[in-house]
Amino acid sequence: MEFIIDNPETERTFKRIVSAIPSMQNGITSTSMEQRGIVYEKNWGASIVDLKSFASQFEKNHLLALKLWNKRWRETMILATLLDNPLEATEEQMDYWIKTAQNNEIIEQAVINLFTETPFAFAKSLEWCLGKKFPVKYAGLLMMGRLALTSKNDIDEMFETYFEILPSLAKDAALFDILHRSVCQLARHSNGIYEQCVSFANSLLLIESENAKNLGKEILTSINNDDFLSIIK
Repeated sequence: MEFIIDNPETERTFKRIVSAIPSMQNGITSTSMEQRGIVYEKNWGASIVDLKSFASQFEKNHLLALKLWNKRWRETMILATLLDNPLEATEEQMDYWIKTAQNNEIIEQAVINLFTETPFAFAKSLEWCLGKKFPVKYAGLLMMGRLALTSKNDIDEMFETYFEILPSLAKDAALFDILHRSVCQLARHSNGIYEQCVSFANSLLLIESENAKNLGKEILTSINNDDFLSIIK
């Protein structure tokens, strides 16, 4: 990670945030997360809505975000994704945050709140899709879907490279849900990309992998219906 010299004002804001988080505690939420296998070093159970409302009181601050992430509480990590400046975030930082994210919730918050707004979004998404570990590939696929929804002005060619990567990922049962969801989001980007998603799904039916075949069927069911087609049009 990068080294940034601390400053008193940021330290005061950091302490103010940390001291305020316990007031948002929700024991029912944190217990429910634990029961579902979502475990943190420290989890006060604050809702995402409350955290976003709380974050709106502060200006974007890259140093503050780094300090909050390194605190390792669930709430501080989510706030880090909300308060960082995407133009100051670095590729090294993005890799480190994915590596040290404690579960999919934090990865999703980082991708949705911050990473898709960085100048490295497409490059990191493609790189992560080629990664070896599940969290990295999960982040890459999640970002692919988010970019397809939020980058409406980007040309189709920017998304076409994904179709060279996705077939190998389709064999991994652990990636079934995120691949299905993200390809459906990708299909909403444009008519041209929609057609490529249909072709991709059909190609999965020919792969010698039960998971890939089932994924292809699931994608086709989701994107070949009147409701979905009305969104494309």
